[in-house]
Amino acid sequence: MNSLNMLAFGIYPYIALTVFFIGSWIRYDREQFTWKAASSQILEKKQLRRGSIAFHVGIIAIFFGHFFGLLMPSELWYALGISTQTKQLVAMGAGGFFGIICFYGLTILIRRRLFNPRIRATSNPMDIVILLLLYVQLILGLISIYVSMGHLDGAEMVKLMAWAQNTLLLNGGQAAAAMETVHWIFKLHVFLGMTLFLVFPFTRLVHMFSVPMQYLTRKHQIVRKRFAR
Repeated sequence: MNSLNMLAFGIYPYIALTVFFIGSWIRYDREQFTWKAASSQILEKKQLRRGSIAFHVGIIAIFFGHFFGLLMPSELWYALGISTQTKQLVAMGAGGFFGIICFYGLTILIRRRLFNPRIRATSNPMDIVILLLLYVQLILGLISIYVSMGHLDGAEMVKLMAWAQNTLLLNGGQAAAAMETVHWIFKLHVFLGMTLFLVFPFTRLVHMFSVPMQYLTRKHQIVRKRFAR
């Protein structure tokens, strides 16, 4: 096995995930004041609303698509009557649809972050870095759909599933072996995906762990207008 392939797909994922979990835990424990999305809505609302809604709809759908698509065993898909070829077509269609929505939203957010003087002045370097990393990762994902059109038998997807599942089962050697003959676009996509886990604790993305679910069950607040006497 190629030693570089082993390092990138058999060892690096565990480094990235270790930093992801331990780094997030330390930040939450020691720097809770920084544990936030640091919204800039007060500075500009219109573009933020357009970009943020599209971005979040797209990225959440893509995340769960990757999660279930990669980690559900093939036997379970077959039991549901879904063949590998059908699964790949669904993944390409849904991934392309939500990928374009996410691309639209992320483009607005990056443009706003870089070219709005007020937003740029309140941004730290990591705010820009994480947006650009997500942008490159999203573009690679959209390009991978075009690559997948050249082999609709689902063989590449099965290799990616083998990598993800063996990584989860701590079989680093088998995970790396599954990636050895995968197209370089998929390799770069996976490697950059692990890099996003690596930098996660040092970015505003940590707010993902603090979704205010209690808002769904709390009592309604009654807000009355104040009228001039």
